[in-house]
Amino acid sequence: MMTSIKSQYNAQVTDITALEYFEMAFADPTAYSKGQINRAGKAVRAGNPDNESLSIIDNWRASHAYILNTFQATLRNRTRRTDVAVAQRLKRMRTIVSKLHRQPKMELARMDDVAGCRLIFPDYDSLVSFRREFHRARFGHTLKNDISKYDYIEHPKSDGYRGVHDIYEYNVKSKHGTAYNGLLMELQYRTVYQHAWATSVEIIGMITENQPKFHAGDQRHIEFFRLASEIISRAFEKKKSCYPDLKDAELVRKFRRVDNDVHILRMLKGLNTSTKRMGPRKNVILSFSVEGKLDLFTYAKGSDALRKYFQLEKMHTGADVVLVKGDTGKDIRLAYKNYFSDPDDFVRYIDRGCRKLAPKIGKPIHKKKKRKK
Repeated sequence: MMTSIKSQYNAQVTDITALEYFEMAFADPTAYSKGQINRAGKAVRAGNPDNESLSIIDNWRASHAYILNTFQATLRNRTRRTDVAVAQRLKRMRTIVSKLHRQPKMELARMDDVAGCRLIFPDYDSLVSFRREFHRARFGHTLKNDISKYDYIEHPKSDGYRGVHDIYEYNVKSKHGTAYNGLLMELQYRTVYQHAWATSVEIIGMITENQPKFHAGDQRHIEFFRLASEIISRAFEKKKSCYPDLKDAELVRKFRRVDNDVHILRMLKGLNTSTKRMGPRKNVILSFSVEGKLDLFTYAKGSDALRKYFQLEKMHTGADVVLVKGDTGKDIRLAYKNYFSDPDDFVRYIDRGCRKLAPKIGKPIHKKKKRKK
């Protein structure tokens, strides 16, 4: 079991060396003042950003890639020889714009999840144990939140999201690192079950006009994932989610009724999950078009990949674009299942969960096809 989760999820977003970032024009976080950064955010929110505003935001994001690269090294050292996987990502421009619209009072310079690392655990107990020890770590980075503030496992969100978030302020004494002191980074903790749920939410957001993640679109889709979260929580982690008072049998019945109406499980099972050849290059841009097509761009150097990444975002094609890095193409595919439309874990957990909670009602919904001899 020790290598299985790591092989599935251990890929890195914008994992580019610090040296490559120092070589880039927009890597210095002090290049613009906080006031300029916030004004650029306001211009984007208002829908009238000029080229300078977009350049300021690109610089701000690229600066966070440095702290991602150093922070994830600490996490990888601490998870070595464990069954905990580490992934990282730099927030996409379209996601930043969306968040600024959803939170009108948000200042871009204080957005705390431009940089993000994610830890994926085999179970809840290992998550709690690791987080407790990490809070005792002796380093200069400062935990900015109360430990229970973003605990969405003990206090799930109303949409069914479960996981734990911590916000850290970067703080080092190294010659090159001090320029980045004060930047914020979000650290996410999830179990494999919580990650499978969240992945499927993002898949539905990509292939339909509904956004359950942001409480937008068809309410039946939102209800589907609320009920699914409750099923997975009870069946695999002996916890409750957003419907704690429902009896097991009634929970499964409600879930079946909603899915019979919207057919999300059928949609997820029918997605094309074919793997495309990525070749030996480890810096990969995944571009998921509005038509559902996945395009890949591969680069040997991280700096070249980052330049192409920003270029694609500025084309405004509506595509969902992300820059990732992993040891192999398989690692990248499995770590970013939402971009490869791979909801198999989620469907399997729902199948097993329904049968476990209500054996007479929860008939199998996910059967592997028999290979032809």
